[in-house]
Amino acid sequence: MDTLATLLALSLLAGASMPVGAALARWDRLHPAVLGPGWRHFIVAFGGGALLSAVALVLVPDGAGHVPIWLAAVSFGAGGIVFCLLDIWLGRLQSSAGQMVAMLSDFIPEAIALGAAFAAGGQTGVLLALLIVLQNLPEGFNAFEELDGRGSASPNRILGVFALLALVGPASALSGYYLLADAPAVMGGLMLFASGGILYLIFEDIAPQARLERRWTPPLGAVAGFLLGLIGHGLLSG
Repeated sequence: MDTLATLLALSLLAGASMPVGAALARWDRLHPAVLGPGWRHFIVAFGGGALLSAVALVLVPDGAGHVPIWLAAVSFGAGGIVFCLLDIWLGRLQSSAGQMVAMLSDFIPEAIALGAAFAAGGQTGVLLALLIVLQNLPEGFNAFEELDGRGSASPNRILGVFALLALVGPASALSGYYLLADAPAVMGGLMLFASGGILYLIFEDIAPQARLERRWTPPLGAVAGFLLGLIGHGLLSG
């Protein structure tokens, strides 16, 4: 399979993990006794661990390698500030789409960086794609539960929207592949911007939701999410 076909397949898989996560949340709504609260929090924490592994193993190391330290710091800080302002704005609107917007806010720049990484060659793109799959699955789960819990639309309609959002992956990846292949500094800044935003989301939203009194499943979920990212990093770079 050539590079572009591999990119399209992996970016579509990354996007498709959002509706898969949403479908799992729909199933959980219909059969709430199967998972139980402990494993729901495990899924949330797993997504946080996967996000953290993407930041620590791919986005920050690769991004910082393409830009001077001052631009790395500005890009990372800007990501955190922009995501914070977006969070404040959504809170004032009392929007039921907060989780979905947050999911797309980190997925889109990551998918663009994915396309640029494939254009540059190497194994970083494959690892990044796998990490995006790991993080989008629980994020899709959480976003569906928020939308369905507010009763803003029927469950089937929400699932349909998530299915369409899967196409955001290939579209964003192609833009990075064709537009950023010869702009490593822009790609690096984008990776660091996404990293700052993701770190904000982990501590503002994901970690507080994952916590349960005297339960071991949420912290193990975070460890499992990061562990899978670490294993993938080792296999691809070893």
